[in-house]
Amino acid sequence: MKILCTNDDGYEATGIKILVAAASKLGNVTTVAPDREQSATSNSLTLHHPLRARQNSDGTWVVDGTPTDCVLLALNELLIEQPDVCVSGVNHGPNMGEDVLYSGTVAAAMEATFMGIPAVALSHAGYEHGQLEGWEPIVVKILQSILGQDELAAGTLFNVNLPRIAPADVQGIRVTSLGQRRYAESITRANDPSGREYFWIGGGVASWQGGADSDFQAVNEGYVSVTPLNLDLTNYKQLEEIRAWDLML
Repeated sequence: MKILCTNDDGYEATGIKILVAAASKLGNVTTVAPDREQSATSNSLTLHHPLRARQNSDGTWVVDGTPTDCVLLALNELLIEQPDVCVSGVNHGPNMGEDVLYSGTVAAAMEATFMGIPAVALSHAGYEHGQLEGWEPIVVKILQSILGQDELAAGTLFNVNLPRIAPADVQGIRVTSLGQRRYAESITRANDPSGREYFWIGGGVASWQGGADSDFQAVNEGYVSVTPLNLDLTNYKQLEEIRAWDLML
């Protein structure tokens, strides 16, 4: 099995080292990752300046762009053969609910799916790099369970979240839906030393909503959450209703 590894925390992050080690037990791995942290870049592309890629002595490709750039370059220019699957992560911090729309980790997996490559995005609910120690065996089992299926369809995209607990305390795996999260006090408004006003987005307190099968509920209860994602954003439930409006110019 040929596996493409990438992430949004940069090629030196602990998460991608654990992912590469786990994926290497299942197939031949090529890593193409950003040269720095690219969190919350979503599906953004670098269009206004050229991209540069260098290959380290260990074979890792390092790109001065976004996670989406990395996958785009990997599949179109850098890889000699197309991979069978793309795995992205392990992200430092959860990617649940609406976060999948902002996450560079999930976006990298999405880009592979756009191009016909099944993909898995993995995130850990803890933010400290040290909290990922010991997770490699579980990541191997998760990838084995998913990639070991007879044949993954080209549109396959899984979003996986690991709970913020010791690996030995994990309760199991749940197949989940996306929850909903709301941030409060997530924008800081202040003045810089020159007295000029600025705004800083980030932080705040998150509250969650969702049913018993939601991703955040599973993670809160000590389970690994596995959510299948669909890239078709069409609201099929409303199609006939909107057609009945008889829209016209």
